[in-house]
Amino acid sequence: MTKLTIGQVLQKGKEAQEAGELKEAERLYEEILKVQPKHSDANYNIGLLAMSVGNTTKALPFLKRALKANPNRAQFWHSYITALINLDRLAEARIVFAQVKSNGAKGSGFSQIERNLEQARGKSLIRPGDIRDSKQYPHQDQLRSLMNLYTRGKMAAVIKRSKTLSKKYPNAKIIWNLMGASAVQIGQLDQAIFAFQKVLAINPDDADGHNNLANAYLEQGKLTEALEAYSKALSLRLDYADACNGIGVVLAKQGKLSEALKAYRKVLAIKPDYAEAHNNMGNAFKEQEMFEEAIEAYSKALSLKPDYAEAYNNIGNALKEQGKFEEAIEAFGKALIIKPDYSQVHFYLSALITYDAEHPQISEVETLLQCSKLSGSDRCHLHYTYAKMKEDLGEFDTAFDSYLAAGKLRKEELAYDSDQDRRKFIVIKKTAPRFKQLFTSEPEISKQIPIFILGMPRSGTTLVEQIVSAHTEVSGAGELNWVAQFGSDLVFDRTPINNKTLLVFRECYLAELAKSADGRRFLTDKMPENFLYIALIRAALPEAKIVHVQRTGEAVCWSNFKHYFSSKSLGYSYNLKDTVGYFGLYKDLMRFWCGSYDSQIYHLSYEELTENQEPEIRRLIEYLGLNWEDACLAPQNNERSVKTASQLQVRQPIFMDSSQAWRKYEPFLKGVFDGLET
Repeated sequence: MTKLTIGQVLQKGKEAQEAGELKEAERLYEEILKVQPKHSDANYNIGLLAMSVGNTTKALPFLKRALKANPNRAQFWHSYITALINLDRLAEARIVFAQVKSNGAKGSGFSQIERNLEQARGKSLIRPGDIRDSKQYPHQDQLRSLMNLYTRGKMAAVIKRSKTLSKKYPNAKIIWNLMGASAVQIGQLDQAIFAFQKVLAINPDDADGHNNLANAYLEQGKLTEALEAYSKALSLRLDYADACNGIGVVLAKQGKLSEALKAYRKVLAIKPDYAEAHNNMGNAFKEQEMFEEAIEAYSKALSLKPDYAEAYNNIGNALKEQGKFEEAIEAFGKALIIKPDYSQVHFYLSALITYDAEHPQISEVETLLQCSKLSGSDRCHLHYTYAKMKEDLGEFDTAFDSYLAAGKLRKEELAYDSDQDRRKFIVIKKTAPRFKQLFTSEPEISKQIPIFILGMPRSGTTLVEQIVSAHTEVSGAGELNWVAQFGSDLVFDRTPINNKTLLVFRECYLAELAKSADGRRFLTDKMPENFLYIALIRAALPEAKIVHVQRTGEAVCWSNFKHYFSSKSLGYSYNLKDTVGYFGLYKDLMRFWCGSYDSQIYHLSYEELTENQEPEIRRLIEYLGLNWEDACLAPQNNERSVKTASQLQVRQPIFMDSSQAWRKYEPFLKGVFDGLET
């Protein structure tokens, strides 16, 4: 590059390309991009090279960068739209094509694109027939204005304009589709669902309409509705890979991982180069702790889509769960090279690093936090990251401010209302007596005996599970959601409580538990919030063991407050007063349970455990009815995967004084812990 100009290198690249020396051509274009990353011709030519060997996924970002650098080149638009069609991203292809056409693009190339779109099976946001003047459809200039807003990312303006146009043209699906697509992108999911339902009212057999509706339901967490809509889309178009992939995502979220894997395999039979499906398959494998298969699936996704930052992120998390922290750091680093503003990766990476003042990631996060266009979720993750950095540096005042900012954003995101929790605890106490009247004759003891390890989150339940599952007769199943999934309707008075419904709960729970048995009779379920369901557990699973882990109130409340939980059920933890209030509800409920079940609950003090390790562990193992094994004294050697926020701590020997970490922040707490129950 020092001897040749960029123009000369470009010419040499073209000559190599024409001569069929594709690797040499790509190398020369890459040399240009090292100097000028936005060079339009170099990006475009690399994109064409990738398309020529069938790697359209790789081509697309290069073609997009070429367009961004020079949007006036018709061949750039032609190749970009063609790439979208080849990737079956027909909705985007039609939107881009409609925009180009409305701006007056002509020629045989664009005519062929239009024919390709007409012949494609997929139906999407915009169809060729939508762009016409009639009493049923907007005029060209109206569509041009609306689509320009959409392609420029002005989603709120699209919604506002669409609402106006829809009053005059209620049967124009293009308007409702653009309204729905825009609403999804800015999180207005009710609006999106309304818009896509309008599409389906116009044409009930619109497969894309059902798929789009399913995507909105999925974002809203309405899994049953999403699954129904995806299934309808797939029934209308049997080779609809996106809908099949959506079914897999829903099944995975429902915990039906084997069924999810079947769905992903069906997707890949339809479309083998579907990188997102390979990535999702990796997630399903990871959830089943099949890490080798998971990383293989993520790697396949990356081979199809080399700039797939999410796949590197998932590899990092899979490695982290296995305790392979150095390898995880490397994977997270690769994700950030591709996407430097990937806030979640910054967050995950921060947990694995002890920062000094010179660490380059600190300035990167500071710069990102200055960006006014950050989403609330991204800003939240970055504030947690920055708090961890400043805590490592001993700058506790700045760290505290960042924890406050992060917590405020997360609480707003979850729309947490403390009154809902208070009402929930009242209902639990109301229904509890009904469970004691049932199962007068105990059921036959199950093949698998659950060991419930419960208490407040961050109370030490992960450590206790590591200790117990180090025993050869115990399998550590982690945080299982089966009690809540199968039993919440009973506990919260939405389903009648009787022997029949209790037996259904028992059978469903034990059937799921058996899938994690790994040939062992005892299995741990360390979902902390199972303390809400003790009456149900005692009635339906009388053979179960219950270990209640207790920790001092200040330590628990502070640890809850400073952590970001992926679960949306812990909304109390993002405000110190809310956290203290919830801790009070928890203590009161545990006193209530002790009034009826104290002899059936083993209470374990986290502080006693860390200060008197061997005596406390021996007593715990004796309570569980297990023979003593020395391995229980070294939980850090337990190689099972750990998914909770305690991933790093449990890989270390048991240590004391962790319950005093909150005192570093005592000057800033303004007495919020005064009078706290311990």
